[in-house]
Amino acid sequence: MTGRVADGPRLTGLDAARALDAATPVDAVARSGALAIGEVADDEVEAVVALWRECGLTRPWNDPYRDVADARLGSTSTVLVGRASGGADPVPDGAPRAGEVVATAMAGLDGHRGWLYYVAVDPRLRGTGLGREMVVAAEAWLAAQGARKVQLMVRSTNAAAQGFYARLGYADQECTVLGRWLDET
Repeated sequence: MTGRVADGPRLTGLDAARALDAATPVDAVARSGALAIGEVADDEVEAVVALWRECGLTRPWNDPYRDVADARLGSTSTVLVGRASGGADPVPDGAPRAGEVVATAMAGLDGHRGWLYYVAVDPRLRGTGLGREMVVAAEAWLAAQGARKVQLMVRSTNAAAQGFYARLGYADQECTVLGRWLDET
């Protein structure tokens, strides 16, 4: 299983017991040389929403600020952020600064299965493995909450995202997603 919870610890260099221990902070679970992953802080919400907008993940009918707030309300959901790790060398122009939010994944457990939303990577850093790292961290977070299966939705027009998730072992679940807004009559 490539890119799944089972090999997440191998990708991050930590043992499986720590990665799936609910008491272990996500910061400790998913730390690499380029990215430190943890739950979103209050002062990072603007950067998270800006990244989602830059990556084309927002839609006019979904308030991304409310999505962040709702995910942070309970114990069954979270917004994970990947922060650029710092080094002693000067940062080249255009490169992320230490601590800058460069990747995200929102994760939630519906009582039956885990769901991923808003998986985003700064366009300057796409193709570097950060998206995979965020998915593995979110899968580990969901597994620690009791999820046995993880699902996500990708727009049918987004072939690049479909290819990314297929490489991580996600497959079409042969179902149609239906929805209805509860505040509309």
